[in-house]
Amino acid sequence: MKFHIVTFGCQMNVNDSDWLARALLARGWQEAPEDEADLVVLNTCSVREKPEQKVHSALGRLGQSFRGRPQAFAAVGGCVAQQLGEDLLRRYPFVRLVFGSDGIAQAPNALERIAAEPGLQMALLDFLKTYPEREEAWEGGAAAHADAPGPRQCFVNIMQGCDNFCAYCIVPYTRGRQKSRRPEAVLRECREQIARGVREITLLGQNVNSFGQDAGGAGMNFAELLHAVAALPGLDRLRFTTSHPKDIAPEVVRAFGELENLCPHLHLPLQSGSDAVLRRMGRKYDTERYLRIVRELQAARPDIALGTDLIVGFPGETDEDFERTLEMMREVRFESSFSFKYSDRPGVAAVNMTPKVDPQTASDRLSRLQELQNEITSEALESRVGAVCEVLFDGPSRVQSEDAAFWRGRDSGGRIVNVPLCGAEREEDLAGRMMPVRITEAKKHSLIGEKTGEAW
Repeated sequence: MKFHIVTFGCQMNVNDSDWLARALLARGWQEAPEDEADLVVLNTCSVREKPEQKVHSALGRLGQSFRGRPQAFAAVGGCVAQQLGEDLLRRYPFVRLVFGSDGIAQAPNALERIAAEPGLQMALLDFLKTYPEREEAWEGGAAAHADAPGPRQCFVNIMQGCDNFCAYCIVPYTRGRQKSRRPEAVLRECREQIARGVREITLLGQNVNSFGQDAGGAGMNFAELLHAVAALPGLDRLRFTTSHPKDIAPEVVRAFGELENLCPHLHLPLQSGSDAVLRRMGRKYDTERYLRIVRELQAARPDIALGTDLIVGFPGETDEDFERTLEMMREVRFESSFSFKYSDRPGVAAVNMTPKVDPQTASDRLSRLQELQNEITSEALESRVGAVCEVLFDGPSRVQSEDAAFWRGRDSGGRIVNVPLCGAEREEDLAGRMMPVRITEAKKHSLIGEKTGEAW
C-alpha cells in the first residue's frame, strides 16, 4: 500500500503526521505522491475557518482523483474530524476512517484493517481519560539511526487537550480536556530521539505550563520536567511551545537563566493589548500581569526573543482597544507574531458575543498590526548584525548564487540564518550540524552570516 499525508495547522499536527508516517512505514507501507497513493490522509485543523474550508476543498479534489481507482481511499484526522465526525463518512463515501486527537494512536491498525476489508468505514472519536501512548515506530522512519541522514530537530508531545475554554477557542472541544503524559514516557522518547541523532527537542502541548496539574503528570510540574529533559546527555538545544501566560510559573521563568541548553526564545500568546478584551476572551490575565512576566523573563535571560499570537476584531473590540494592542507591541517588541482576524467557530462562547466588528474594519486593523510587526521585526534583525551565534543547519537554503552554496539554519533565538559556503567548502554538507556564525546582514525576515569556525 502507498500512502500520502497532507497536514494542516499547528506543530502538534505536524508531529502527529510524522508519527503516523513512521508507523505506516514500519508496517511496510510506502510513501508516494498524492496522485499515486492508495491512501491519502488529511490531518486537519479547525482553529480558524479558512483551514476547515481547505479540508472540504481537498476532499472534493480527492473525490475526482479517486475515480477509476476503486482501491484508493481517504482518512481524515485532527480537529475537523473530531468536530464533524461521522458526517464526513456520509458526505464523502471514499473517506473510510475519521479519527480525533486521541484516536490517532489506534489509526495505524485501523488503516491496515480497512485496507484489507473493502467497504469498511471506521470512526475513532472517543476522548480518553488518560494520555493515549503510541507505539514506538522507528524502523523505516526518517530518524531511524543516528548515523543515517535525517532530522536533527524533533517535537515531543508532553500533553493533550486544554482546560482553559477561552471564549474564541475550539481546542477544548476538538482535542478534549487536558491530559498530561507520564514523565517517564516523555523522558524515554527524548532519550530515543537523542540516540537517533536529534540535537534539538521542542516539547509540545496546548498549554505546556499546566503540565502536571492533572493526574497524568504523576506529581511532576513543568519546571521539573524541563530540568529533567535538559539534563539528558547529548541534547544541545531545548525549546517548548505553547505557553499560556496565566500558568507560567516563576520556576519556568528562572529556568531560562539556569539551563544552558534551554534556548532564549519563547512564544507567549498575548491575543490582545486591551484588558477589557482579555476579560471577554476569558484569558485570566491582564496586561500588567503580562508585562511583569516579560520583565521577569528579560531579567532571567536578557537576550530572550519573544513571539506572540494576536487576534484583531474580537467581538466588541473598539478603536481604543486596538490601539492598546499596538501599544503593547511597541512596549514588548515582539520579534515575531502570528496575527489573525477573529472568526466565529461553532460552539464557542464568542459566537454569541456582540457587537461583531465589521469585516473591513477588522481587515484594516490586521494590516496596521502586521505593518507595525514588520517594522519591529526589521529593527530586531538589524540589531543582530555583528553578533556571533551558533546556527543549527537543517538544509540548503532557497537563497543560492553562482558564487556560493547557501545553507539555512536557526540560531538559538529561533531566527533564520543563511550562510554562504564558497570555493572548496561549497561541497560541505551542513545538515544537522552546528557552526559559529557572525551576522553580516539583515533581510526582511532572516539574517545572512559568515562562518567563524568549523562545524560540528
